[in-house]
Amino acid sequence: MPNTTSEPISILSHLGAKAAPVSRDAASRVPTLCGDLDMRIDREGVWYYQGSPIGRKALVRLFSTVLRREADGSYWLVTPAERGSIVVEDAPFMAVAVDGEGSGRDQRLRFRTNVDDEFVADKTHPIRVIHDPVTEEPRPYVLVRQGLEARIARAVYYELVALGGCECVGGESHFGVWSAGTFFPLGRPEGPC
Repeated sequence: MPNTTSEPISILSHLGAKAAPVSRDAASRVPTLCGDLDMRIDREGVWYYQGSPIGRKALVRLFSTVLRREADGSYWLVTPAERGSIVVEDAPFMAVAVDGEGSGRDQRLRFRTNVDDEFVADKTHPIRVIHDPVTEEPRPYVLVRQGLEARIARAVYYELVALGGCECVGGESHFGVWSAGTFFPLGRPEGPC
């Protein structure tokens, strides 16, 4: 439900909260700082407002389009009229599907997120995997846009592993996947490749 009028978007009005009226000339000013919006995104990519899940997918999708991450790691919803901070427990999105097209170095991996963003993993949308220092469990992510990542769901990660293979990177063997001409390491192979 994009804003099709010339009126600036009011973040809080979409949640039914009381917000200050937004004037017509607000778009030409610096956005009003709303402070903490009492919103959070949990580890599974579920959005909450005042402790309750936001059930309308179209509303979550709208908010996701104005989500920004600052250099200090904080997350903000930013419109021409307002700016408010939110809490993100891990990554703001979940990669819930992947489709592989082609094979080998010509393979293209198309991801879809829980808010229906779609993109191909490439140099602009890299895949990265960090390993929990205690359990050594992999935590895979893919960059959606400008500092906003999607955590790759476990089932999707297993699909990536099934599409992967070994490559020599910097003189060392790595297990990973190719997409759009770029190799993304997923981990070290347990045995020789």
